[in-house]
Amino acid sequence: MTENVLYAFALTAFAGLSTGIGSAIAFFTKTTNKAFLSVSLGFSAGVMIYVSLAEMFAQANMSLAKMYGEQQGYLYTVLSFFCGILLILIIDKLIPSYENPHEVRSVEEMSNPAHSELKLHRMGIFTALAIAIHNFPEGMVTFTAALAEPALGVSIAIAIAIHNIPEGIAVSVPLYFSTKSKKKAFWYSFASGLAEPVGAIVGYMLLGAFLNESTLGFVFAAVAGIMVFISLDELLPTSREYDTGHKSIYGLVVGMFVMAISILLFM
Repeated sequence: MTENVLYAFALTAFAGLSTGIGSAIAFFTKTTNKAFLSVSLGFSAGVMIYVSLAEMFAQANMSLAKMYGEQQGYLYTVLSFFCGILLILIIDKLIPSYENPHEVRSVEEMSNPAHSELKLHRMGIFTALAIAIHNFPEGMVTFTAALAEPALGVSIAIAIAIHNIPEGIAVSVPLYFSTKSKKKAFWYSFASGLAEPVGAIVGYMLLGAFLNESTLGFVFAAVAGIMVFISLDELLPTSREYDTGHKSIYGLVVGMFVMAISILLFM
């Protein structure tokens, strides 16, 4: 039994810490390359939107439909999704903004590099928070699957690892451009992946008796809402600010395509 637990934990840690691969992208990025920033932020938005709507929302709906029936399960999925959006809206209001909406700013102030850097930093922190919340139940799922069926655990861990690489980019790129610190960008991004093995430990030690398909369904739907909101409110608008062409949309489409392929490979 101990060997099975260690095996399941190792798979979960591998999946979660693969965010470090994405976060290492910050070490190969030049602060002057605004086109790269635009594409990367668009790519990250594509990843988060596709994963949220095509995978997490669908998985949550399937889990809740099993527990409460098709119609009621879908209702709970939708309500949880918008509760996630409401939660991040509240957090957004509580955290001091990078600009005061009631204060009139000059063009010179708005174009100040410090203004843009603070905005990017705030966005990177939000993204790290959303990904950490997202990785927590993922860690429980990977760990539980690996305990029940080791072969299934490997497939799930590899699929999640592929997902987590671009998620690492989503955190590291805006933080690197805002702080100019490769170490900070790497460790913030890497830390967001730690939520996955932590989720495995918590799930095993504390929540085992309460962890069921229904609970995970509610959590996944809510986190899907959080990730969609961050993508539409933060990632995409900022991506557009750094490029006047279509690079942000190209990045968005490529991000969606990469996630679609990774899901197909491990279905």
